Amino acid sequence: MSYDAGYYDVVVIGAGHAGCEAGLASARLGAKTLVLTINLDMVAFMPCNPSVGGPAKGTVVREIDALGGEMAKNIDKTHIQMRMLNTGKGPAVRALRAQADKFSYQHEMKQTLENEKNLTLVQGMVERLIVEDDVCKGVITNTGAEYRANTVVITTGTFLRGEIILGELKYSSGPNNQQPSIKLSEHLEELGFNLVRFKTGTPPRVNSHTIDYSKTEIQPGDETPRAFSYETTKYITDQLPCWLTYTSEETHQIIDANLHRSPMYSGMIKGTGPRYCPSIEDKVVRFHDKPRHQIFLEPEGRNTQEVYVQGLSTSLPEDVQHRLIASVPGLENAQMMRPGYAIEYDAIVPTQLWPTLETKKIKNLYTAGQINGTSGYEEAAAQGIMAGINAGRRALDKEEVILSRSDAYIGVLIDDLVTKGTAEPYRLLTSRAEYRLLLRHDNADLRLTELGHEIGLIPEERFQMFLNKKTAIQQEMERLQGTRIKPTNEVQELIRSVGGSELKDGILASDLLKRPEMTYDHIRQLAPSEQEIHPDVAEQIEIQIKYEGYIQKSLQQVDKLKRMEDKKIPENIDYDAISGLANEARANLKEVHPLSIAQASRISGVNPADISILLVYLEQGKIARVN
Repeated sequence: MSYDAGYYDVVVIGAGHAGCEAGLASARLGAKTLVLTINLDMVAFMPCNPSVGGPAKGTVVREIDALGGEMAKNIDKTHIQMRMLNTGKGPAVRALRAQADKFSYQHEMKQTLENEKNLTLVQGMVERLIVEDDVCKGVITNTGAEYRANTVVITTGTFLRGEIILGELKYSSGPNNQQPSIKLSEHLEELGFNLVRFKTGTPPRVNSHTIDYSKTEIQPGDETPRAFSYETTKYITDQLPCWLTYTSEETHQIIDANLHRSPMYSGMIKGTGPRYCPSIEDKVVRFHDKPRHQIFLEPEGRNTQEVYVQGLSTSLPEDVQHRLIASVPGLENAQMMRPGYAIEYDAIVPTQLWPTLETKKIKNLYTAGQINGTSGYEEAAAQGIMAGINAGRRALDKEEVILSRSDAYIGVLIDDLVTKGTAEPYRLLTSRAEYRLLLRHDNADLRLTELGHEIGLIPEERFQMFLNKKTAIQQEMERLQGTRIKPTNEVQELIRSVGGSELKDGILASDLLKRPEMTYDHIRQLAPSEQEIHPDVAEQIEIQIKYEGYIQKSLQQVDKLKRMEDKKIPENIDYDAISGLANEARANLKEVHPLSIAQASRISGVNPADISILLVYLEQGKIARVN
């Protein structure tokens, strides 16, 4: 027996990393938003690694921030360590990574949701959707509470029919022994959605007091204060180190001797696991000739002794895990506080979604996060903010927003999911982005802040600061492009000191900066600016000038892509009426329903010949449509 529990513009199911961003985005747009979660104590919980960022992922966190999201601000307030990775490489692959205080992180995020105007946070388990004439109109919980809404966003993470596997033990559960969501999964199947079974895992946690750190290598945070959010001005300087150790020959022997007890190899685990984050038993089997694997010991917070054993993800039986831990240098006497485990869960096949993350089958229903087949907190949050923006704007009768592959890693992520689908838990990598030199960690604000402001998520004060930064970059670039440096003794001496060849004649400051040995600081010594230049502005000037040729080449490729994106395909086109298409291409085009020629060209099984036939068909105006 259900009862009327209220009406909202947007209802978000789940309060993990996707649900938090979705709820905050829609509420900040002015939509009356309800966020429902199985357990209020698990808001923004980190069931796996206690970290945010890393290659590609760190860029995504900054993109979320540039759009007006919360993840960057939250980790800046609660981290225990911050490091810039790949500093010796080019700007396209540099990435910020923070070690989180997982308990402070979730408490801070919960407080943010509770204090957000237009947002209501309620504990409740959704079991059914209210669907009328293929339009989602709300949700019904297990207690019979019926919440009506204009739009609904599902962000259930790994809770859908979740099962934990630990050795020979298998039981129904969400992550961290939370209550799973079973009936909603069954209901989605009733509605006609195709679901797949995926798997992920987590390593054991050990007591810090029982680790012999003298046998490990210290991994401190950066001395230079850093932050993810462009708004952060207060930096945490009291950082905690992580520690590096390795598996041993004994570790590998224990795994080899117990593979018959591993759920991965016994057939107990049916779901597909993430290729780029394998379990330790999978690593030992696949890379049998490698004598050892890295193990990072990561504190889970300032007020706990639990240490996350990064790199030792496993679902082997508990007694085997005790022996595995003891075989690692530094962990010989370590006390295991929690065993590692695998979790299987249902995910929706993401080709059933439009690029807005609305489902094709049910209007006004959106999905985001691990339910869409992704792995990682950052990928979830990225989908969450886009689903929240689009659900909120739909509820308020505004046009939805789609990021392209040249706009952001978020655009790459969503396009990959809805166009290609995924056969395993999807993880963002820099190699997935063809325009990664444009989608850098350092320029996320320049790419997305104007859109965030236009949408309504970036406040006026922050937008004005952004405009001031843009102006400062432009003015200093113009100054360097118009300033000639003469070959004085001072100039020649500085150039020689950094290993460069002396000037034969005067040179523009911008051209001198293009030399690999020269930095903006060198140029500023030779041609001082009258204005104080902020480090962020200096960084942009150096990157934009040094990589100008590569950037221009990428921009030309983007222009070509945009011309293809502008060639729209009607949603109701009848592909069966187009003669000449290969059967595989026809079937895949009908499944994905691409919105543009560019998207169609990225579908698996659609070849250039099929695109040519489709282009001719569209240009001739013979648009056969499905009634």
